[in-house]
Amino acid sequence: MPITTSDVSEYLRKVAEVLAENKEYLTELDSAIGDADHGINMDRGFQNVLRKLPAVEDKDIGTILKTAGMALVSSVGGASGPLYGTAFMQAGMAAAGKRELAAEDLLAILEAALKGVLMRGRANLGDKTMVDALTPAIDAMREALENGADLTEALDKATAAAEEGMKATIPLIAKKGRASYLGERSIGHQDPGATSSYLLIRTMAEMAHAKQA
Repeated sequence: MPITTSDVSEYLRKVAEVLAENKEYLTELDSAIGDADHGINMDRGFQNVLRKLPAVEDKDIGTILKTAGMALVSSVGGASGPLYGTAFMQAGMAAAGKRELAAEDLLAILEAALKGVLMRGRANLGDKTMVDALTPAIDAMREALENGADLTEALDKATAAAEEGMKATIPLIAKKGRASYLGERSIGHQDPGATSSYLLIRTMAEMAHAKQA
């Protein structure tokens, strides 16, 4: 069952909803090792995405994703805006001209998004960032699809891997961003960026289940 332009628009609406619901939780995580604004910033950014969405809903998936990326860059403070904005813009470039996506297309888009994050943030696996959730999620999805899983199964595997990666940031020393200033004091805290990335992957899986039902 292909992913359509309307599915992508609906996904962005769901993400906005999920981030609004988790705004205080993400900000609480960020208060321990950052500027205490990650939840506020992500919520503000996706509310801006919602404002821009009506103008592009009839366009191709690439345009929708690139518009979301630009909306995030223009409205989200700190490191989150450039990182998530770049992720969505790179995803949009990978989906240019497409009005439907197969599972393999979605994987390629996620890979492009991660490349954008790596290029912009220069973070490695284990640096206690969103990369620690996204990398294992994409690896798990790729492996599942290669082993014959359908999209829903592959996204379930991605979600489980993202959650594991997110929790694995707790004992790490932060090496990037504001949290890196704390050195060893960053140990024992879950990374807020990895947490928001997990929420984005989980929302994809939930939508795939809803579409399959």
